[in-house]
Amino acid sequence: MQQKLHLVMGGRVKDPTGLEFVDLNDMDIVGVFPNMATAKDAWKSAAQRTVDDAEMKYVIVHLHRLLDPENNDV
Repeated sequence: MQQKLHLVMGGRVKDPTGLEFVDLNDMDIVGVFPNMATAKDAWKSAAQRTVDDAEMKYVIVHLHRLLDPENNDV
C-alpha cells in the first residue's frame, strides 16, 4: 500500500485569488504529514495565524499523487 504523504506550505501570493507565490525562498514549509486529517489540521493552524493578511496563502499538496501519478486516488 502506498503511503499518502501531504505537504503543507504557504507564502505571500501575487494575487489572493491565485497560487503564484512572490518569493519561493521565503516559503513557510509547515511539514509533511501522513494523512489528510493531520495535514488539514496543520493547514488550518498555519492559515489562522495569517488570517488578516489576504496576500498570505497556505495550501496542501498531495505528494503521493506526484510520486505515483498512475494511481491518483485520494
